[in-house]
Amino acid sequence: MINRLAIFGATGDLTARFLFPALAALRAEGNLGDHFQVTGASREDWDDDRYREWVTGQLDRHGGDHPPDARAAVAAATRYRRADVTDPADVAEAVAGDGPVAVYLALPPALFPAAVTALHEAGLPEGSRIVLEKPFGEDLTGARHLNHLLADLVPERAVFRVDHFLAMTTVQNVLGSRLANRVLEPIWNSTHIAEVDIVWDETLALEGRAAYYDTVGALKDMVQNHLLQLLCLVAMEPPVTLGERDLRDRKVDVLRSVRLLTEEDAVRRTRRARYLAGRIGDRAVPAYADEDGVDPERRMETYAEVELELDSWRWSGTRFRLRTGKALGTDRKEVAVRFRPVPHLPFGHEGEALPNVLRFGLEPEGLTFDLTGIGAHVHSLAPLSLTARMEPPHLPAYGRLLLDVLNGDPAMSIRGDEAEEAWRVLTPVLAAWERDLVPLEEYPAGSDGPPPRPHGDGQRRRDELLYAEAAPPAAR
Repeated sequence: MINRLAIFGATGDLTARFLFPALAALRAEGNLGDHFQVTGASREDWDDDRYREWVTGQLDRHGGDHPPDARAAVAAATRYRRADVTDPADVAEAVAGDGPVAVYLALPPALFPAAVTALHEAGLPEGSRIVLEKPFGEDLTGARHLNHLLADLVPERAVFRVDHFLAMTTVQNVLGSRLANRVLEPIWNSTHIAEVDIVWDETLALEGRAAYYDTVGALKDMVQNHLLQLLCLVAMEPPVTLGERDLRDRKVDVLRSVRLLTEEDAVRRTRRARYLAGRIGDRAVPAYADEDGVDPERRMETYAEVELELDSWRWSGTRFRLRTGKALGTDRKEVAVRFRPVPHLPFGHEGEALPNVLRFGLEPEGLTFDLTGIGAHVHSLAPLSLTARMEPPHLPAYGRLLLDVLNGDPAMSIRGDEAEEAWRVLTPVLAAWERDLVPLEEYPAGSDGPPPRPHGDGQRRRDELLYAEAAPPAAR
């Protein structure tokens, strides 16, 4: 296990909200020893004491549910180096020390190439590892270039392109539900499954993140990485083991099977929109274009929807819809697997057989199976739901990711070819959007998103189902 962690971008939001609380959780669970060290590197003109004071404050704010002694131990283990991440001399000082180091680039993606180049020139101790956040590159060309830079720095096994979604309990339970239960795997195919909705709708608006979000947008921020990763776990063939090679090979197979969208497909099967002023609960939300730090001329989307099909024996004929939006009226974060209807109902006309839908709740984590059962009368039908709640995990998602990094287990990180395949899938969408072939729609903050499209009865019905499911359970 590596006992040194260097964080570049050490005073940023990611470090404050996730990385240090994750380290406190690891310490509380006994995963970090007394010799573990953290070096924070950023542009602020601070010293060790000033940084430890900042770390202590962030742990109190974001990691208050962890024991005080664990938080204090993590703060005491930190030191600080003022550094320009593109300067090899500064970088060399930040990673200096005995033994290998795990380098976490908690930076805007645009800085990754320069930071990796500086690390290469500075040199890393044998056995070191490097961690990069999403999105990996800004397009397919950028991802390939970054992969080449990383290959010159460390072996592929030492590169951790992390996605904290993969460490969520329910996300991992997608595999558990499929592969450990005979009742599901035989029907986990297009013969029985009509559609899969992978949704991350949130009531949160921009929340002061314009510097990052207005250069990325919903498609790159969520769909290109998080939602495509969920697609891989839902659609992959059963791996021989859950080891790094078997698991990641099967994920790449899914991405390679995605049918690329034509220009016409992009117009019909993708949507983009941004929110207008509105109310979410009791708070007023300004229009995205009026948020501090936003450049309206960029026409950045806060809502993205993409419908994909897979050219594979298992999934030919099943539609996969990936959707995400900000400033919506309801949080809906789930994978919803919609099964095809039964071929015959011997119940006359009393009641309606609702679609069977297996829902993997992402936040909050849980599992729900919507079925149809017998109603008040023997020949009538009524909805029935079976619900399971997950036990709270011992470690937060970032804690599990960091533990994998320190232990050198890359199974749940993204391999280089996988990152490139994900960009390949969305390149036609990006091209169509850049050419304005797909209009930038608008929706009021606090609504269900842009209204259902008016064309095509089949498409209208699918949209209506999706928007109905976005409503709170009591309103359905």
